Amino acid sequence: MIVLSFGFFLLVFTLIGLASIIKSRHDNLDYLLAGRQVKPWLVGLSAVATNNSGYMFTGMIGFTYLTGLSSVWLMVGWLLGDFAGSLLIHKQLRIATERTGQVSFSGVLSHWNGTDYRKLRVVCGLISLVFLGAYAAAQLNAGSKALHVLFGWDLSAGAIVGSMIVLAYCFAGGIRASIWTDAAQSFVMILSMIALLFFAVQSTGGMSATWMHLHTISAGYMDWIPPDLPVQGWLGPVLFIVGWCFAGFGVVGQPHIMIRFMALDDPQNIVRARLYYYGWFALFYAVTIAVGLMARILIPHIDNFDSELALPLLSIDLLPPILGGLILAGLFAATMSTADSLILSCSASLTRDFFRHKKENIWITKLSTVLVTFLALVIALTGSKSVFQLVLYAWAVLAAAFGPLLIVYCLKQQVSERIAVTMVLTGAATVIVWTQLGLSPILYEITPGIVAGLLVFVIGKAIAQTDSRS
Repeated sequence: MIVLSFGFFLLVFTLIGLASIIKSRHDNLDYLLAGRQVKPWLVGLSAVATNNSGYMFTGMIGFTYLTGLSSVWLMVGWLLGDFAGSLLIHKQLRIATERTGQVSFSGVLSHWNGTDYRKLRVVCGLISLVFLGAYAAAQLNAGSKALHVLFGWDLSAGAIVGSMIVLAYCFAGGIRASIWTDAAQSFVMILSMIALLFFAVQSTGGMSATWMHLHTISAGYMDWIPPDLPVQGWLGPVLFIVGWCFAGFGVVGQPHIMIRFMALDDPQNIVRARLYYYGWFALFYAVTIAVGLMARILIPHIDNFDSELALPLLSIDLLPPILGGLILAGLFAATMSTADSLILSCSASLTRDFFRHKKENIWITKLSTVLVTFLALVIALTGSKSVFQLVLYAWAVLAAAFGPLLIVYCLKQQVSERIAVTMVLTGAATVIVWTQLGLSPILYEITPGIVAGLLVFVIGKAIAQTDSRS
């Protein structure tokens, strides 16, 4: 029964995406930005689903399963940082998108102040291709884990099936297909996760019994602050929380999420979009952490257990078959629609940032989508990192590369192409070096990455002012 339920609901989600073809205008503006006509509620719900999907359903639940209550600070920091980024950047990015007439994230950055920074566009496009491609591979891996638990398939099979669904979305309606399915999945996943949490609590004897169980798991599991932070004393928790605030702010550097706000129908509707986005996001994040804690009670920790399989295992064990199939179909479809968004952003970079044509040809964009999907599939089949690790690493590089430049733009500062390119490269390089030096446990690498990018601007501006006086 659960297999039939999974197949039925996955078909429903897929058909919602394919139905977007009825509104397609078959041009690049529509394919990559939905003609900048997306309603605020769709922007908000779609951004939540795209922001989370594989990261939340597999990665965050798995992380909470292992670390305990202290994972709540990821939610607090992420939401605070995300909201700060929204106040500063979202509306101005939407205005700049229409003002410049660009359809790719890199294109808007390179034309923000009426400029045409071609070197900047290529650099941003290259970073987008590499790290969004790796991010897409992580989403394919997340969907594979659901099918592995449900059908016992090899993990590679789910990635292959997922890539086929991604191509179907892309060829049907482009970004609109992704946005429509995201909105449907947002409703389904919130309700399904609440149902899963309810059944989990009931199975352990109610709230009081659950609370007692959680405190017997291990020493420090229910501490608010992780007990094993590399930096001791008050500074350790501060660095831990600050790091996740920067992680949340890093949303502004994620092309596949920001494209939703770029596609908003009117810049004046940004407040309404925020209400949907943050209301849904906070509720979903809280329920996810609670499910992760329940998973540790119901699925005892053993060596070699993949904690990122906790959600599909719980769904099969606790929910009625029809609901279990629904939540697994929603998980799989959500990861696929996020992969779709990532791949479309890569396609935009490939066709608009590297091989620009004066004559618009949507088929060139679609063919590039096929190529990018194939490359993401190869990474998914050969990579070894967990969904959580891969997403956080790609997220940090993208945020540190693009976030500082967006901050400077939105503070109404003029930036030369040389400084802009240096900011982007320095931010990305800092993340990579910080990670390779093994400093991430002390402070999430996104923080030094963003700070380094901003320092490049400050130093560059000071040098320019000194030169102008002499």
